[in-house]
Amino acid sequence: MISYVLPTRDRPDVLRRTIEAIDALGDHAPAGGAEIVIADNASAAPLSLPAATAESRIPLRVLRMRRNISAAARNAGARAARGRWIVMLDDDSYPLDLNYLDALRCADPRTAVVAAEIFVPAARAPETPCTPAAPGAAMPHEAGGLPEVFIGCGAAIRREAFLDAGGYDPAFDYYAEEYDLSARLLLAGWSIAFDRAFRVMHHKVAAGRDMNRILRRLVRNNGWVARRYAPAPHHTPQLQETIARYARIARKERAVRGYLHGLAELSLTLLRQQRRPMPTDLWDRFTGLAAARLALRAHHAAAPLGRVALLSPGKNARAVLQAARELNLHVTPSPADADTLLIGTLSPGPMIDALARARAEFPGRRIIAPWTALHPELVQRTLPAAAA
Repeated sequence: MISYVLPTRDRPDVLRRTIEAIDALGDHAPAGGAEIVIADNASAAPLSLPAATAESRIPLRVLRMRRNISAAARNAGARAARGRWIVMLDDDSYPLDLNYLDALRCADPRTAVVAAEIFVPAARAPETPCTPAAPGAAMPHEAGGLPEVFIGCGAAIRREAFLDAGGYDPAFDYYAEEYDLSARLLLAGWSIAFDRAFRVMHHKVAAGRDMNRILRRLVRNNGWVARRYAPAPHHTPQLQETIARYARIARKERAVRGYLHGLAELSLTLLRQQRRPMPTDLWDRFTGLAAARLALRAHHAAAPLGRVALLSPGKNARAVLQAARELNLHVTPSPADADTLLIGTLSPGPMIDALARARAEFPGRRIIAPWTALHPELVQRTLPAAAA
């Protein structure tokens, strides 16, 4: 059985449309059926089943939280779920089809999470969900995540693994809680996979989004992740990079006040975080460095990369540069001087978008993404020899 778990708060109309979209997916019989578990984060007006379901054909339950516990409401949903796989969504995200069921059926036994390719509408009025683009039309992707860090609004998680790991840490409130859980899953011996057959639309309804609160959580929570899991040699550099990254974002989003509050909270709470430093090889997987190494080595084995220039630098661009320098590649700041153009982010969605933009902007140039998952033909042709 598939258990869809959706936390929600004070957005009954948005929730209703999401339930209708899940219901329209069709027959879940190949997976043993489905259910929808809604974790109501103390909405001002408690949800009623008729209002929430719009006569959904999929069995639905509503769990009422006594107070708003943010992302940790997913824990209550997971405990109540009856499915072997929990499809974690937001109240404004849903799968576009049931093709992902094959991905779950074929998942490696040690894969705890199958992360979705998450789309956002190309253009919409603020706070107004829209119809997904027609098949084949280009849609931008959700930002965030890494090769082995999933995004919470579109992921299928083994219920056993989720509960054994303790679920989401309530202290995070929201933002970066997936990084913390992904780290604990990796430490427990699980892996996290990304599968483009699992497609999710996220409407990102703007209601309730306070950028000062978001930046406050981002700098504090990502700092906690670095403190908890970074190996000793990486601990201080990772903290410094986190603080600098969110300072830049705060200035761009005009949310410096929230950022400074989060930085103060991080300073006060940093030493209270329990250290569980990862072995270096596991940290390299967690940060995406291992994936970048594998991709660049496979590409280089197929045809030498020569001089490379970084395009669209973003999440963990430093790891992409490190993988390039380990191959003794010359990194030039100018695309005109490069033999190979290298996408400079390890976040799956932005990586896919940047690859498409670069192919349009630089026709005829050699352009690669630092992840073999986006180059299946390369994996089939060269990866065994490259890995050997």
